[in-house]
Amino acid sequence: MRENGLRRLWSNGDAAINGWLTLPSSFSAEIMAHAGWNSITIDMQHGLIDYQTAVHMLQAISTTEITPLARVPWNDPGIIMKTLDAGAMGVICPMINSREEAEPLVQACRYPPKGQRSSGPIRASLYCGSDYQVHANDSVIVFAMIETKAAVDRLDDILSTPGLDAIYIGPADLSFSLTGRFGFDHAEGTVQFDAIKAILAAAKRHGVVAGIHTGSPEYAAKMIGMGFALATINSDAKLLEEAARAAVAAVHAARGRSLRAVTGASAPY
Repeated sequence: MRENGLRRLWSNGDAAINGWLTLPSSFSAEIMAHAGWNSITIDMQHGLIDYQTAVHMLQAISTTEITPLARVPWNDPGIIMKTLDAGAMGVICPMINSREEAEPLVQACRYPPKGQRSSGPIRASLYCGSDYQVHANDSVIVFAMIETKAAVDRLDDILSTPGLDAIYIGPADLSFSLTGRFGFDHAEGTVQFDAIKAILAAAKRHGVVAGIHTGSPEYAAKMIGMGFALATINSDAKLLEEAARAAVAAVHAARGRSLRAVTGASAPY
């Protein structure tokens, strides 16, 4: 059985830097996979990625040793099981608001007697090894997303769900649910930041790994410093947009400086 690198990392007391894929492209997935992340998540909820494309992206990621994860569209056992069968080594499930919702998520990710996952790891057994079904229950990581006021109010119930490995904070939806405003990187002292601290503390009480989505390397480092064991830095689309804008702005700035140096005039845009 292929080792789940995230579990090894966490057992050593380290934190993971997680990449995030929203573009439906195996090549962009391969480029991202070679960038040095500890894990990388295929976003099948808000990304532009369907199941077949996700399979191609998992194949591209497997050109590296990093851990492939997937955010499924919803808490639906069919797509959860199918995504694991395709070779994802962990599932992030959105909008888990109660233990009653967390329990079927875990059940869909575990083979009997620990769960109700159907047996048919068509690609997972090729990627992870012929003994996949023997070890999958101890290898696959189950993340419940905590991103609503309802989930915060029921944290202890959710976190006490048997077999739940980790939670993942969606700060944009959490912010909207708590305050009516979207946001990613929240300042200390805000309602959102207090909620994030409370979620982290509750996860630690229950021995559940805590992860979070962020919008910048600086905020991701801050969250890891606080005790999060996994932090995502933006998405492939956002990183591409930011790099492209920075490159164009740099050329405009350079042209402006060189033209002024010669003529004292502004550059024509």
